[in-house]
Amino acid sequence: MSTTRWITEMGMGVDVHGGDYTKAGRRAVSDALRHSSLNFFNAAGKSREDMHVEVRVAVQHPDQVDVASIAEEVPYGTVTVTPTMGGLDVPAPNGIDLMVIANAAILVSFVD
Repeated sequence: MSTTRWITEMGMGVDVHGGDYTKAGRRAVSDALRHSSLNFFNAAGKSREDMHVEVRVAVQHPDQVDVASIAEEVPYGTVTVTPTMGGLDVPAPNGIDLMVIANAAILVSFVD
């Protein structure tokens, strides 16, 4: 199956307390989605359900990301989530708490 990418959006999310990579990832995806207003569906003969949405979430511990929870942030299309190494961990001065920063890229393609 051949696809063509039509949209690329980026976002950043933070879990300020608790070190939750999934929470930071969900916020990064939500941030990216809030930058989008897609008005081309009728002109292109496509629908929201035709979208193939690839979500890449970058955090320091990708193995701790709940991909199903991240996918729930995307309201339309066929969604795949790939956690990858990136983001930033910021320990609290007391060494007990952890701030987690995640980056997300949302790539939308359609079948040719």
